[in-house]
Amino acid sequence: MDDATVSIEKHECAAALRQHLQTAKRLRLQANSEPATAAKRLRLREWQAGRLARTHADLLASPRFGVAAQFFLSDLYGPKDFSSRDEEVERILPLLIRMLPVSALRTVALAVEVDALSEELDSAMVAELERAGMLERIDEDAYAAAYRAVGCRAERERQVTLIRQTGEALDRVARKPLLSTMLRLMRGPAQLAGLGELHDFLDRGFNAFRCMGPADEFLDSIDGKERALLARLFAAAADPFV
Repeated sequence: MDDATVSIEKHECAAALRQHLQTAKRLRLQANSEPATAAKRLRLREWQAGRLARTHADLLASPRFGVAAQFFLSDLYGPKDFSSRDEEVERILPLLIRMLPVSALRTVALAVEVDALSEELDSAMVAELERAGMLERIDEDAYAAAYRAVGCRAERERQVTLIRQTGEALDRVARKPLLSTMLRLMRGPAQLAGLGELHDFLDRGFNAFRCMGPADEFLDSIDGKERALLARLFAAAADPFV
């Protein structure tokens, strides 16, 4: 890949990253506008994190896939608030464009897009569960009903696609030994510069995928289960979470 192509790809990633950062920031500000609103969002996300842990219990228990599964459930698809990471990315974006290879920059852009889309869908779910009077006692039936009422099937499918694409990007990054050295050398300076969240995200993802080996089986499992669950929920199937 020549320098001109790399430069174009980097600027495309950067443009997408800026857009998704702004979207995620706006939605988080709305969700955290007051303590009661923030608590509602957290309640939903904690329920979803529990559901994900049950759905993917086999991956979490796997000696080979366990670390990567925990990374996915905590850093991509879980209840964690990514405000600090995204603020760091926004603050040093020009530096990231210069320093990071395209593969690493694309990984960050995909992760932030997952975050922005999840914030949007979670906001709609909180509103629907509250309208139905079920936000204080979310269970599988209440969640399934709210999921169908919100709709957004294309966005739900996009969310699963993004999760896979982020995993594929991490898999490619994990095959670059020079990046491992760079991340190790950057640990101290990153902490001193107030970039600990961003560095930790990249470092945890890199190590999770490097230790796992080829990621196809892992990503196929997540993708298959989440798409099957999505289809059962929209079809109003009995016991969709089983």
